[in-house]
Amino acid sequence: MHHQVIPIAVLGVEVSKQRKRQAPKGRRVDTNALAEVQRLLGNESRQRDLLIEHLHKIQDSFGHLSARHLAALAQEMCLAQTEVFEVASFYHHFDIVKEGVAAPPALTVRICDGLSCEMAGAGDLLARLPRLLGKEVRVIAAPCIGRCEQAPAAAVGQSPVPNATCDAIVTTIAANTTPRLPEGHIDYAGYQAEGGYVLLKECASGARDVESLIKTLEDSGLRGLGGAGFPSGRKWRIVRAEEAPRLMAVNIDEGEPGTFKDRVLLEQDPHRFLEGMLIAAWAVGIARIYIYLRDEYHGCRALLETELEKLKAHPPIAAMPEIILRRGAGAYICGEESAMIESIEGKRGMPRLRPPYVAQVGLFGRPTLEHNFETLFWVRELIEKGGAWFAAQGRNGRKGLRSFSVSGRVKSPGVKLAPAGITIQELIDEHCGGMQDDHKFYAYLPGGASGGILPSTMNDIPLDFDTLQPYGCFIGSAAVIVLSHHDTAVGAARNMMRFFKYESCGQCTPCRNGTAKASTLIEKPTWDIELLADLSAVMRDASICGLGQAAPNPIDCVVKYFPHELA
Repeated sequence: MHHQVIPIAVLGVEVSKQRKRQAPKGRRVDTNALAEVQRLLGNESRQRDLLIEHLHKIQDSFGHLSARHLAALAQEMCLAQTEVFEVASFYHHFDIVKEGVAAPPALTVRICDGLSCEMAGAGDLLARLPRLLGKEVRVIAAPCIGRCEQAPAAAVGQSPVPNATCDAIVTTIAANTTPRLPEGHIDYAGYQAEGGYVLLKECASGARDVESLIKTLEDSGLRGLGGAGFPSGRKWRIVRAEEAPRLMAVNIDEGEPGTFKDRVLLEQDPHRFLEGMLIAAWAVGIARIYIYLRDEYHGCRALLETELEKLKAHPPIAAMPEIILRRGAGAYICGEESAMIESIEGKRGMPRLRPPYVAQVGLFGRPTLEHNFETLFWVRELIEKGGAWFAAQGRNGRKGLRSFSVSGRVKSPGVKLAPAGITIQELIDEHCGGMQDDHKFYAYLPGGASGGILPSTMNDIPLDFDTLQPYGCFIGSAAVIVLSHHDTAVGAARNMMRFFKYESCGQCTPCRNGTAKASTLIEKPTWDIELLADLSAVMRDASICGLGQAAPNPIDCVVKYFPHELA
């Protein structure tokens, strides 16, 4: 398209006005605020994709984002103030304080109100804590914080409080602790002592070839373990065939209620993941790697920063791609691959329309290999033991192993390594110690908030990709929440829909309005089944991404499998 060039003389007085303007349109920048922002940023780059990182620095330092600091940051980064504000206002963990409005208390206590935590008594904590702590501490309900096996879970500032009680929260506040490195993890030296990075060295030296590695992945049947389930070997081939430079994005933003496996595995063995990541980068020919970690995992971030520094100081191979750690800011939607890429680029986490797919046009417009944490965690062991070994681990005709995040009414919740295709009954009996005392198995969510709800009578369905779809459900990231006869499927659906309403990015009308309308409808004592069915169809057919498309699953399952609760 050719744009008309207008002679300067034609602009007349307007040019004079522009020349006289000494500052950009919008809020005038406060010199003190600018100095404070410059001090916080130091010598770090002001490039556009670091906007969210720099917003975190201001939020961490002052406890909130003031209008004066946002204006100063915009000038420092050569951005429009609207660009900075729209990004800051998109993410839940940024507190924007308008001029003339009091800043929030210096300390915030977040109580998870996800389904597992709600069943464990989060509502009682939310009711009692504000009176107990007073106005000096802000107490708010928060969506799932990735500690469902520790329900009810809370966070005092950036410090997690597992199995939270009022006393435990008060004690944590008094201790004034900062996030600590997870204890008992295998560090760089310990990992190398156990044979770590030998496989990567073999790859880099030519002792192993790319084709054999990809063939092993294909033979194993390993699929993406973040929820989508795309075959990993095929993904490596697709991206490898694209024009260089190629980038890589690693998704550790597990925000699905009920999911916490990535956090647990990362806390235990970070270098097993890092080696798998570097092997994938070698095989595909990746120039730079971005790791996107959810903001709730402060201890994991400190751990990764520490171990990445060791890796950088003593690299296991000569030609290692640059590794960049990026911090989320509280947005479930950024678990969707294209929304995550938008966030890494410093923007609002809005899912992209596809095609083009991220394998062709991803980060910064380059071909991008996108992977979930757990997928990469398996790479080393799978290649060392062979694809046939991994494929043989399944049950009920399925292939491989899965890390199930199990929470709810079982005696022993946690991450359970079990064969793909195991049934819910087998999972409860063999890996979770059975149901809690005085709790009878009633229902289960096989795939987190969006995976649907099934009754205990359907306890013999293999849990794996493609096995649950005929029942209107899916396994997703294998987040299993177990309900007992003390719970209801209606209550679970209401909790899930409140979550989807809160987390919808608002980009498309079917999801933005659909989740809000559905949430209102199912809060009523009598459900309008016909209207809900129409709403479900529109959301599935017209939503841009998986959030809106899968949000109706809990409602549809209640109508189909639990009609007695609606009578």
